Amino acid sequence: MLDVAVVGLVTRDLVVAVDALPDAGGSAPVTTRREQLGGAANQAVGCRQLGLTAAVAGVVGDDDAGTAVLQQARRDGIDVTGTARRRGVPTALVVDVVEPGGRHRLLEHVPEEVLLTEADVRAAEPVLRSARAVLVDLQQPARPALAAARAAAGAGALVLLDGATADPAARAELLAAADVARADASEVRTLAGRPVEDVPAAVDAAAEVLAAGPSVVALAVGDANVVVWEGGNVVMPLLGERPTDPTGGGDAFVVGLVAALLDGHDRATAAWWASAAAALAVDELGGRPDLDRGRVEALARSARS
Repeated sequence: MLDVAVVGLVTRDLVVAVDALPDAGGSAPVTTRREQLGGAANQAVGCRQLGLTAAVAGVVGDDDAGTAVLQQARRDGIDVTGTARRRGVPTALVVDVVEPGGRHRLLEHVPEEVLLTEADVRAAEPVLRSARAVLVDLQQPARPALAAARAAAGAGALVLLDGATADPAARAELLAAADVARADASEVRTLAGRPVEDVPAAVDAAAEVLAAGPSVVALAVGDANVVVWEGGNVVMPLLGERPTDPTGGGDAFVVGLVAALLDGHDRATAAWWASAAAALAVDELGGRPDLDRGRVEALARSARS
């Protein structure tokens, strides 16, 4: 049985580090350059690094970039049988420009044609129904995301929603199908349906989201993450020093959370695993994590004590 299937965007990432951005019309030398598999597929990468089997269901183009990211995914040990190749469409591209101190800018080219359709989800259902957990990226259109969540829930998988959809009706249906809901600082207001500006407000908002269906809700607010479940919660400050690049923190948080839950850990332990995984990921340039189960467990224990 597959451990984790990730449903979401598959991109070609170009990561460049510079000492400083140039003024308009100027230029600056690139100190580091990386080209790699990216998007929600980074969650599958992180799962593999923590010893879980993983698949990704998404869409790439039939261009050289699509070939390259699928080859990279296979080298990472990721099952890509649920990923479609769209003819005549360029693979999504994300350019991550990073300055010292973790200041970064993302440039994204995501053609509508590389977003999932309900037909894509139906084709990927054998993969989704074979997984113990399915992670659904809500940067995808709401109806395909809902189809994926329902297919996974129908097969008894743990369903984790990552993000928030602006469609209230779809949001309600998605939450009803989910076990875990997670939103970063830019998504919390959409998920909660109102502004969430501090930790007490985040705890209250998470409790409201719990009532809509999930058994665990994780929200980022300010310099903290809040994980709430029926009868308990954990508030965790962001771990580590100033990040090298915050791009991959959210995906790694999801990976740590689901890995601990699948291992049978309690929800508080899972929350600290999530926070530790995020802290380790933001030490790396780009969204691709570099996780190790022993380091995640050790940092989680240390931070919790």
